[in-house]
Amino acid sequence: MRKALIVGIDYYHDLKPLSGCVTDADAVAGVLGRNADGTTNFTTPKVLTATSVSNIVTRRALRDSIEALFKDDSEIALLYFAGHGYVDATGGFLCASDCRDGDDGLALTEVMAFAKESKAKNKIIILDSCHGGIAGNKAAKGGLAEISDGMTLLTASTADQYSFEGGNGAPGVFTNLLVDALNGAAANLVGDVTPGSVYAHIDQSLGPWGGQRPVFKTNVKSFVSLRKAAPPIALQELLQLATLFPEPGFNFALDPSYEPERSQEQLNDPSIPPPDPAKNAIFKVLQNFVKVNLVRPVGAPHMWHAAIYSKSCELTVLGEHYRRLVADKLI
Repeated sequence: MRKALIVGIDYYHDLKPLSGCVTDADAVAGVLGRNADGTTNFTTPKVLTATSVSNIVTRRALRDSIEALFKDDSEIALLYFAGHGYVDATGGFLCASDCRDGDDGLALTEVMAFAKESKAKNKIIILDSCHGGIAGNKAAKGGLAEISDGMTLLTASTADQYSFEGGNGAPGVFTNLLVDALNGAAANLVGDVTPGSVYAHIDQSLGPWGGQRPVFKTNVKSFVSLRKAAPPIALQELLQLATLFPEPGFNFALDPSYEPERSQEQLNDPSIPPPDPAKNAIFKVLQNFVKVNLVRPVGAPHMWHAAIYSKSCELTVLGEHYRRLVADKLI
């Protein structure tokens, strides 16, 4: 069982209203609900949103929902929060609609306590709120983090920074990148999107001058996939890596019969062998490997030249990595 609680708060009684958090929450819930192939991912994510005085998220409702999220022994319990955050000398807070000044919000220490005591195998907390990076820090310990087993934190900004909104109801900067990552921008070659790959995508996309820095803290001992995106190469092709390249450093010899395309001049040249359908099928797989940086031609600018001029191709560093995974039956 994979559980998710998605919270987006635009409406506040006393604090400054926000405009994109509900949009963010709906976008995250939409992408997490199902994998790219339509199969169920997180079973009907629970969504709490506040858009007006008649539709609010109180501190009590927020606390109760987070407590319920972490109560079960689920495979993954994921919390996403978009809204105001607050920080003072005692720590950080998630601000509900009925907060008056921030420090009356839900303390992040309470959130962390619920997660720490949870029997869920993996606890994932994603905060698109100002000062979210303070989550998991020990109070008065100079920013030292305390993350229990199976816990991962991903926040839009550090403890000292603000999280930028998209404006006019548009997705926020952080969540827009988060959704892109979950949709496949951060997927590996079998389509898995992990918390670490999401962080890498967001961090790289924001760049050194982005004005906010995402924070990533984790203490996990096993592989965690947040979502299955569409893989950039078919699994049945990826599994041929260890067959076509049976050992590290192997060079796959090519000749003109691998290349199905011929110019009229080449067709008239008796020294050039005709295309071989079986080899053509292999060559197509090799070309697909090139597209995802698993294979490169040796001594030729392109695979076409490598085949026509009887060169070879070899695995890239990434290709060697995936060859080992296939050979060791880890894929």
